[in-house]
Amino acid sequence: MPNPGHKPPGSGDRAHRPAILSQQKKVANWDEIAPPAPITSPLALPQVTDDELQRYADLVYRKTGIRISPQKKTLLSNRLRRRLRETGISSYSEYYDYLTKLPSRHPEWDAFLQEITTHETYLFRDELQWQWFRKKFLAEVANRQRGPMKTLRIWSAACSTGDEAFTAACCIAAELPDVASWRITILGTDIGVGAVEQARTATFGERAMRLVPDDLKRRFFEKLPNAEVWRAKPILTQMTTFRQHNLMEPLPERPFDLIFLKNVLIYFDMGSKKVVLNNVLTLLQPGGYLVVGAAEGVGDLLSGMTRLQPWLYQKPQESGTRAVAADVSQSRQTFRAPLDLKR
Repeated sequence: MPNPGHKPPGSGDRAHRPAILSQQKKVANWDEIAPPAPITSPLALPQVTDDELQRYADLVYRKTGIRISPQKKTLLSNRLRRRLRETGISSYSEYYDYLTKLPSRHPEWDAFLQEITTHETYLFRDELQWQWFRKKFLAEVANRQRGPMKTLRIWSAACSTGDEAFTAACCIAAELPDVASWRITILGTDIGVGAVEQARTATFGERAMRLVPDDLKRRFFEKLPNAEVWRAKPILTQMTTFRQHNLMEPLPERPFDLIFLKNVLIYFDMGSKKVVLNNVLTLLQPGGYLVVGAAEGVGDLLSGMTRLQPWLYQKPQESGTRAVAADVSQSRQTFRAPLDLKR
């Protein structure tokens, strides 16, 4: 289940598990909000009730815009159980009360959201899309820009731990002629602070690297000594930058030539989808491309875009195209923005 700002950590060998309680002392006054008394045994954890699960589902929606379906309640229950064990809290209701009393930027909020919205991600996921990116999109970009100032701007929205952004960088380094003469920006954003911090390390476990072609792996990554971990080389890291961002909020950036918004919209309800798409398409250049998940079914919301593939849309050359339903403003008014819960 991805994060709105977050296609979560790529594999078990990269899972981000902050030492939440040990970090509280580092921030002024956070240590004043002590968790309830710790449990004595994992077996003491009670079963979560349907009412408690619904409270958490509503909380996730208020923070992220993601609607957790009834079919995901078992997954939600299992991941909540992990947070209780990490924090030493003895009941789901006590953890809820503890969480909602914390400042919005307390590390436990990030740990909670990452736990709830995590799914697997890895480099070169969706091979057909990367074939298009390497052979068609980059060729078009190269042919279009022949002057001394060649630029390319890409946004990996809900970037998780950076797998998608570094896949794009790897393809660019391999395919664009004289890549050093380009000004290339690949921005990765995610709602999870921990995911963003992991992306900035530019490191990937063996599982996340399993689909990287051998020649590209040798050219653009190095294996760290005494570890099953690969690190991207500077030719890739100099193209990429990462920061925390929630897709339900506008991003203060210049327009992009290509935006990846994959495998995240399926977890939003209709009102939230409209808000996210409005924020995203505002930053897409006329003539630019939007890549979504093939099964996300957002075509009705992209009526002003040219559909090239089930997963690929192009914005018309004339600016100002309205590609999202007109009631976006109404949807935004009813949404309570993330990171703004009252203490």
